[in-house]
Amino acid sequence: MRVVLTGGGTGGHIYPALSVARCLEGHELLYVGTAEGPEATIVPRAGLTFQSVPSRKLSRRLGPATVAALAVSAWGVLRAMGLLRAWKPDVVLGTGGYASAGIMFAAAVLRIPTVVHEANVAPGRVNRLLASLCDRVALTYPASARYFPAGKTVVTGLPVRPELAHADPARAIRECGLDPKVPTLVVSGGSGGAQTLNRAVLEALPQLGALGLQVVHQTGKTHYDETRAAAGELPSFYHLMPYVEDMPALLAAASLIVCRAGSSTLAEVTAVGLPAITVPYPFAVADHQTSNAQALADAGAAVLVKDAEFNGERLLREVSVLLADPERLAAMRAASRAQGQPDAARRVADLLLNTARRGSRRAATQLDEPRTSGAR
Repeated sequence: MRVVLTGGGTGGHIYPALSVARCLEGHELLYVGTAEGPEATIVPRAGLTFQSVPSRKLSRRLGPATVAALAVSAWGVLRAMGLLRAWKPDVVLGTGGYASAGIMFAAAVLRIPTVVHEANVAPGRVNRLLASLCDRVALTYPASARYFPAGKTVVTGLPVRPELAHADPARAIRECGLDPKVPTLVVSGGSGGAQTLNRAVLEALPQLGALGLQVVHQTGKTHYDETRAAAGELPSFYHLMPYVEDMPALLAAASLIVCRAGSSTLAEVTAVGLPAITVPYPFAVADHQTSNAQALADAGAAVLVKDAEFNGERLLREVSVLLADPERLAAMRAASRAQGQPDAARRVADLLLNTARRGSRRAATQLDEPRTSGAR
């Protein structure tokens, strides 16, 4: 079977598609994105064939930039139609972002079976538009169903790295120099880091050691030098790193995490059943990180703290309260695990292939129907 994957602009759109691709071994795969987006580098590095079509993000304000973006996107749809006609896929998966819009719209016009995946509780503009044209909509959160046409949605979870299912905490213990007998707090703003989290850790650093834990702090490569200089002499319980190579292993070794509330981050956290203190990025589109974090908090798996309220004092308070209540921490771990969908990539892959098969049967039925137009 021939499958086209599309999505780009951010890792949150690219990596779920790559996780699905790993579940489609034996099928012919093509990834389509933009030449300017990170997908142009990440996808070939993952071993997939990559092709680009023009696309540009639309501004919310009408003006020359919007007109130019529409022109580029229209040209991208035409290019996408030519690509799809030549490659003849059986099904197309879109994981969101403006990079996916042209190829998904072209697939719908050409009546190629399509599936769109929505990562967040509150969907983006592109996926809301595409959902009316697509055959099926795969959801990370059940609460997203109200935004989409009835009967099209399937809750699959967000595809995550297969390594999470087999993560070995011993690897993180070796890599980070941890004591396996001491509770581990992970603080991570993602690969890019988060200044709010970094500042809070530095403010709380003198008191964190008194809580009887060890801290692994991923600053993000951009913010590492600044954070390292501000930290001064590092206490033995504090492990400062620009980037953690084996994050699945670290999550498996952790007792608690402080993190942003991007969909990919929360999917990985729940895949290993890790309690979380979430600090949503306040400038995310449509404040979708707050919606994601609230869903996890409502399930009892996380504590939600607003970015403006998060500092060293609040960090110490939240962590100390949880560590002092093992029963609550255990309940949060169970709730997190219940929210996790470590097999989401396989679920999306199965949905994709089933959609393709239904599309083939529908096309065959249409071809077999007697033609009445012009009959004598």
